[in-house]
Amino acid sequence: MGWDEFLKLWCGVWGVAALVGYGRSLAGVTKAQRTVRLTGRIDRVREPRHGGSRDGGISVVVSYRDEATGQEVTVTNDGDRGEMITAAWEGREVGINHPRGRPHAYRFTDRPEEPGRGLGWPAFAVFLVYAGLVVLAAGDWAWPWALIGFAAPLAAVGVAHLPGAVRDKNARLRRLAAMDAVPGRVVAVLKDVSVDEDDGHTRTTITPVVSFTTRSGTVVTAHCTSHLADPARAYGRDVTVHHTLADPAEFTLDVEEESRSEGKELAYHVLAVVVLAATAAVGVALL
Repeated sequence: MGWDEFLKLWCGVWGVAALVGYGRSLAGVTKAQRTVRLTGRIDRVREPRHGGSRDGGISVVVSYRDEATGQEVTVTNDGDRGEMITAAWEGREVGINHPRGRPHAYRFTDRPEEPGRGLGWPAFAVFLVYAGLVVLAAGDWAWPWALIGFAAPLAAVGVAHLPGAVRDKNARLRRLAAMDAVPGRVVAVLKDVSVDEDDGHTRTTITPVVSFTTRSGTVVTAHCTSHLADPARAYGRDVTVHHTLADPAEFTLDVEEESRSEGKELAYHVLAVVVLAATAAVGVALL
């Protein structure tokens, strides 16, 4: 099989996969559409054990109402139960998902989620078809078409998302400026050791856990993975926590550094758009 035949087969296979995926979505039988999405509320937060593992996130007890029976159900996030809950307080709403008809196979999400349509994989299949077509065009016509075909659409997407990125940055800066400062304390330092199977290298992950009380009396326990000096020796350290009033899960120990980070992220976005646009322009010039 020649290279052209392989690419045509590639496009055909992934094109069929995309059609099947979109057809399943229209029929309402994708995994996302068969998932029951509920809203749970944290009833109890278990303080992490100093020196323990961060696996599973902060241990909580959550209650929710089963739509099928109308009964109140109480569950925990012990074990492999989906997303890690890294910030918890009594009364916080989290997401509970389970396959239709299988409530025992529940999974957690950090926040309640809207029903999905299961279009992620079909969209990825369309991208693979497009990538194959670009490579075919580059081989049949001229290699600069590869630069145009890949860089130009990505640059267009970046430009389309740039106004939203600016709005998000400005909104984040406003939230940072309005954050409330309260005293907190590092109540545990978690330690996870993993070994790379390829080279045998050992990697140690340190995760401090901070506890703070908002002015409204909400006691928050959360993983704190940034802006904490010497985290391995932070157990028992008093810190100042800045959090938004609407959502204590959005907090930081260094408002100024967070503000600088927002500016850097937008700069990276703009730089990526410029590089992609320049790459596409080079492709046009070389034709």
